[in-house]
Amino acid sequence: MLATILNAFQVAEIRRKLAFTGAMLLIYRLGAYVPVPGVNLHAIESLQKQFSGSGILGLLNLLNGGGLSHLAIFALGIMPYITSSIILQLMQHVLPSLEKLSKEGEVGQARITQYTRYMTVGLAFIQSIILVFIFHLQQAHVGESVISPFDVPHVFLVVVTLTAGAVLLMWIGELITQRGIGNGISLLIFASIVSRMPQLVETWWNSNEQAFKVMMPFLVLAVLAGVVFVLEGQRRIPVQYAKRVIGRRMSAGGQTYMPLRLNMAGVIPIIFAVAIMSFPATLPQFIHASWARSIGDFFTPTGWQYLVGQSIFIIIFSYFYTAVTFNPVDQADNLKKFGGFIPGVRPGRPTAEFLDRILARLTFPGAIFLALIAALPTILIDQTHQQIPLGGTSILIVIGVALETMKQLEAQLMMRSYEGFLK
Repeated sequence: MLATILNAFQVAEIRRKLAFTGAMLLIYRLGAYVPVPGVNLHAIESLQKQFSGSGILGLLNLLNGGGLSHLAIFALGIMPYITSSIILQLMQHVLPSLEKLSKEGEVGQARITQYTRYMTVGLAFIQSIILVFIFHLQQAHVGESVISPFDVPHVFLVVVTLTAGAVLLMWIGELITQRGIGNGISLLIFASIVSRMPQLVETWWNSNEQAFKVMMPFLVLAVLAGVVFVLEGQRRIPVQYAKRVIGRRMSAGGQTYMPLRLNMAGVIPIIFAVAIMSFPATLPQFIHASWARSIGDFFTPTGWQYLVGQSIFIIIFSYFYTAVTFNPVDQADNLKKFGGFIPGVRPGRPTAEFLDRILARLTFPGAIFLALIAALPTILIDQTHQQIPLGGTSILIVIGVALETMKQLEAQLMMRSYEGFLK
């Protein structure tokens, strides 16, 4: 990996792409600490504990690089764009018009991308309004208003600024994808999570628990190895192609494979599960009633009820999202259309049933692993009484983005290196 990075700096074009990517990420990190106009900085500092826990606000603050806790211009982060992408991806399997549009090649994908941008603006505007009222409700905790004065002009100014910040981040992410290295949206989240690394090292170094100090490095290495193994793990289904006549030419048949990943859903099941299970624990912050406190105490993030519910939702969403993103019937039809077949399996419906059965067997261990990774930080906090700044979702995102970026960097180097071919 180090050799790949060093070789990348020897190519002028890749060096410029890396510099451009670094500059865009630097702008993003600076914007995460610039507060929106018209906010009370003293009141925001008093609310830092609300965004350091394991609730939904803590998760959003982590994915947004701390911008939410500062009510910065990039407080919404890239989450509105990700939410819009997921919604449109799910709607393609519900609305026939979107499904037809997704199969029209580059033109159809360009239209879907445009719809995603429009939806991002709408979601960012709605989330900005909700965020403003969430901060306003925190006045009871700090004794002063975060947005002062809380009237229509000031609220509108904050909402427009937050919406513009989300749209600007969407544009920066697309620029990184076009002119830089790696997926821009993923790298923005990667930068947000990596910015918490110094806090994690400080927590480990200042810990009074000697066992925690000694075991933490070995535990981190074991988790990293396990995550890489699962992310790179795949079942290769052999596919045989028969000889075909295309025009006046005959294409030779060949054998390839269809890779089915062990974790095809990525981190989406963890994000959905944590968002659902964090809602009861966050409820007492907004509703000051005895029943809300009872629900929050029952589903406390360090309790077994929370872990069991989170694990169940992770498994459910893993199967659901995998079924949405990978359709065995479409894959079987595509194989049959291009003259491909799986040895020992008849084309058509038997192939779809075979792929569905293999996928169900692969999804279960992948979902169990996601549940264990998501529960590991909570277990560590309960056993060591130390606050862990990074969770299972963060580890998966960081490693996944790093692996994909390195693969793209290696592909760029391979395109510009012909030495091995000439020899």
